[in-house]
Amino acid sequence: MNKIKGFFEKLLEQADIRINGDRPWDIQVHNERLYRRILAQGSMGLGESYMEGWWDSAAIDQMIDRAFKTKIDKKILFNWHILLSYLSSNLFNLQSGRRSYEVGKRHYDVGNDLYQKMLDKRMCYSCGYWKDANSLDEAQEAKLDLICRKLGLQPGMRVLDIGSGWGSFLKFAADKYGIEGVGLTISKEQASWSSQLVKDLPIEIRLQDYNHLNEKFDRVVSIGMFEHVGYKNYKKFMEVVYRNLSSSGLQMLHTIGSSITKKITDPWIEKYIFPNSMLPSIAQIGKAIEKKFVMEDWHNFGVDYDKTLMAWYKNFIQSWPEIKDKYGERFKRMWTFYLLISAGAFRSRGIQLWQIVLSKDGVPGGYQSLR
Repeated sequence: MNKIKGFFEKLLEQADIRINGDRPWDIQVHNERLYRRILAQGSMGLGESYMEGWWDSAAIDQMIDRAFKTKIDKKILFNWHILLSYLSSNLFNLQSGRRSYEVGKRHYDVGNDLYQKMLDKRMCYSCGYWKDANSLDEAQEAKLDLICRKLGLQPGMRVLDIGSGWGSFLKFAADKYGIEGVGLTISKEQASWSSQLVKDLPIEIRLQDYNHLNEKFDRVVSIGMFEHVGYKNYKKFMEVVYRNLSSSGLQMLHTIGSSITKKITDPWIEKYIFPNSMLPSIAQIGKAIEKKFVMEDWHNFGVDYDKTLMAWYKNFIQSWPEIKDKYGERFKRMWTFYLLISAGAFRSRGIQLWQIVLSKDGVPGGYQSLR
């Protein structure tokens, strides 16, 4: 055991992280079996052991940022959880058919009360745009308006929102820009909430997968949904959008992206947070849009997701006394770990947030990029 602990101490030193140190990003170990567990199970062991109270850190986000920047996570031995994820992603289409609804049931349907406490007043569950914003509400409204302006929305346009969440974008676009449209979601809770939100607007919310849609729209937007499509379905997704988009229409893809092409997601995230999910790379998106779309604009503001996640975490912790009896301590630790490791990953620039504008045949005279 002492040799294994010594290995971790030397590994963590590279990121200036100490075991039982007194700085916020240091790790406090409560169970010495932690080291063997991480060696055997990798990120799954790290996450599950935190959920079980085996270790703590006052600033997990800072710890993860340091670990990712020095790439010490790459030096932990390959384990069977990663092997299983790799085999599953290659042998099966994890995002097809009934599987596509699993993330709705297990993540987005977990409870509207949780998301009301954690998110902004509009219930936007994607990265805010903090360029000129001083609060989460301002950042989310700025993001919605930025998308509307990038799409050049005009009164009367028909807009499709694939993965419409709690209806924030469609309501904003209808109120501010006079559009009409359709929102698709695979979450029953989101469908119920957003249907009530837009009941007095020319907006229809459908509990429906995108694959079987066959009708025309002036604009198509997808905000934080492409992460659930899966690499085997990227081409099909683009084919569906192409089929449903008018000849002069624009598509906006707002997605988290990976700097490295992968075919699997983190095993702990897969099991506890986003089942059947994965982050696309530039290469994978490029291959999917080839021969279909012209890439008009590619905007990266991934650093803003760090601020967004930390704002969500602050809201979550402040509101915890009001919802703790429903969710319990294990859920609190799971959700804390999810939010803070995500913030650390964006801060270290290992993952990105992209807004991509696509046209069918190119915008006549050229597209004017907006920031």
